[in-house]
This record gives sequence, structure tokens and C-alpha cells, in this order.
Amino acid sequence: MSRIGKKPVFLPAGVTATIVQTMDVTTVTVKGPKGELTLSLHPHAAVSQQKDDEGRDYLDVTVLDGDREDRAMWGTMRALLAQMVEGVTTGFKKALELNGVGFKMNLQGQVLVMALGFSHEVRYTLPPEVAGKIEQNILTLTSANCAVLGQCAAEIRSLKKPEPYKGKGFRYTDEIIRRKAGKASKTSE
Repeated sequence: MSRIGKKPVFLPAGVTATIVQTMDVTTVTVKGPKGELTLSLHPHAAVSQQKDDEGRDYLDVTVLDGDREDRAMWGTMRALLAQMVEGVTTGFKKALELNGVGFKMNLQGQVLVMALGFSHEVRYTLPPEVAGKIEQNILTLTSANCAVLGQCAAEIRSLKKPEPYKGKGFRYTDEIIRRKAGKASKTSE
């Protein structure tokens, strides 16, 4: 039994789930105040919408077979559905901090324009699901889709990773960079 897979995914007020079963694919669409997300389930997983004793709606994920791969997919599909419900209700947020002398960033619509110490300015187009906001040297990205948000933040960070000597570059605000000591000077005796 999957400990995570057997937990129900409760739908808060204002969130609706639609389950569409085609020939071999089950698609779940979750709609809420922050947007709409869609997930195609693994072929061995099944989902149903039910009500508990108190009248609250919830999604129940099951698997067709009990072998090892299916049990792994059971927990994964339940976790992805729970993430979708959280995304359409509260949303997700990632914050990146840019450190370095002369390093700048500016948001022009959905295009992030950055001066990162190269001979040219770097342009990165944010996906349509991701919204960005810049305050001083901190870029805050928000989205209902956690996977797209994480991928976008990782791609921006990879443009100029923080270096260990001075810490210049993009880093997550909750990330700790291990700093190295510079070249030690020789002492004369």
C-alpha cells in the first residue's frame, strides 16, 4: 500500500475537478481562482471524485495492479493532483537574488533583460503561465503550475550560477552558497 497514494486530495471551496475518460487516457482538469491545470494520468492509475461524511469533495486515486511500478505511480499521481489543487488555490512562488557589481535585470512585459557581465545583454522570455516582479535585486516568480515555475527559475539561475569566491550570480533567496577563501597571501618571515 502506498501511504501517500491512499490519502484523499480534498478540494477547497471554489475549486472544481473534471475527470474525462477517453479510450486509454484519463485526464483530470482542476479549475480554481488562480487558473486551470490539466494532468494526464498514468495508464495504470485511476481517479474518482467522491464526498466524505461532512459533504466535502475529494479525489481518490487508485491503481489497477499492486506491483511495484504501479504503487510508485499511485503516490506520484496523488502528489501531482495535490500539487495542482494547491496551485489553483494559493499558487507557488520562487525568488531569485542577483548579486554582483554591474549586474542588472529589468522586466519588459514577459521578457527579462539582464546585464550579467557578458559583452551582450541576455534576454529570457518568461512562459505565459509565469508572472515576474523585480524589487531591487530580487526577482520573484509566481505561477499556479509548480513544474513550469521550477523549470523557469532553474533556467534563469543557470544563466549565471553563483560562484564560490564572491557569490556573484543568481541564487535562490533561501539558498546558502558555500564560500571559498581566496588565494592566501604569502607571509614573509
